Amino acid sequence: MSNRPIILGIVGDSAAGKTTLTRGIAQILGEDQVTAICTDDYHRYDRQQRADKGLSALHPDCNYMDIIQQHLSLLRTGQPILKPIYNHSTGRFDPPEYIEPKRFVIVEGLLGYYTRAARESYDVKVYLAPPESVRRNWKVNRDTRKRGYEPEQVLKQLDQREPDSDAFIRPQRQWADVVVSFYPPEADAEQDDLLLNVRLVLRPTIPHPDLVQMLEGAGGNLEAAIRLELDRDMGKPVDVLEVDGHATADQVQALERLLCSEVPYLGQFCSLQGNEDIGKVIGTTGEMLQSYPLALTQLLITYHMLKAAKIHQ
Repeated sequence: MSNRPIILGIVGDSAAGKTTLTRGIAQILGEDQVTAICTDDYHRYDRQQRADKGLSALHPDCNYMDIIQQHLSLLRTGQPILKPIYNHSTGRFDPPEYIEPKRFVIVEGLLGYYTRAARESYDVKVYLAPPESVRRNWKVNRDTRKRGYEPEQVLKQLDQREPDSDAFIRPQRQWADVVVSFYPPEADAEQDDLLLNVRLVLRPTIPHPDLVQMLEGAGGNLEAAIRLELDRDMGKPVDVLEVDGHATADQVQALERLLCSEVPYLGQFCSLQGNEDIGKVIGTTGEMLQSYPLALTQLLITYHMLKAAKIHQ
C-alpha cells in the first residue's frame, strides 16, 4: 500500500520508559502527524476482576490479544479502530475511543510483540530493557506520584508480577530491531535520571545509518561520550551505540547535525541547532529535565520511522 501509515512498536515492562520515549518521538515528527496508542488498554479484566482471578495485567490471558492483532492490521492499512480505554486511576474501563491513524502510528505497551501476527504489523520494533533496579525505582516514583499508591504497595506488586515479567515480557526482546537500555554510569552509583548512560543494540534486521562514518567524520569531540562497537547479542553480531550520561549539548548537537545532513528526509524534522523539545524526562521530584542520551535515542528511532516512510512512498 502506497503512503500507508508507518507503525513503530515500543515494548517493555511496566515503567520501562515507553511513554517518555513515545512523547519525544512525537515531538520530533509533529504531534499532528502521530497517532499514539497503548496496547495496555486491551485488558480483558478490570483491576478487581484480575485480583479475583489471581491474574496480573502482564499475562496474555488477561488481554485481548486477538483484538490487538486485528486493530494493528486495520491501522496498518489506514483504517480507523474503536480502541478500548483502561483507566489506570480507577482500575476500570472508560468508553472506547474512535481512532483514525495519522501518517505515523506509535504503539506502546507490555505485549505488543507477543504474537507473530502483531509483530508483522510493525515497520520498526523497539524494546526497552533498563536494569531492574532502575525500572523498579521508576515504577515506585511513577505509581506513587501519579497513581496514588504507597511505595510498599508498588514493591509488593513488582514482586508478585516478576514471574509474568520473566515469562511473557522479557522474551519479547528477541523480536526487536533496536534494544534500548538506560543505566547508571557505575553499578553502585546513585541513580540520576538526567545522567543515565544509554546502550543501543542495533540489530541487522533493519538498515541503520552509517554511524561509523558519521562518528569518524565528527572528529575527536564525540569519542569521549559517544562510541560505536561490535558485539554479540543473543549469539548474533550486532552494532552497539553507547552514549554517556555526561554527554554535552554540543556533542549531542554534533551528532544531530550529522544525522540531519546525512539523511535528507530527516533534515526537515530536526534542527541543525539542536531540538530542545526532545530528551525531556521528569525527575524524581517532578521537575522537567533534558537528557541528551534520551534525545539521541529518540532521534535515531525517528530516523528509522522516516526511512520506512521513504521506502513506502
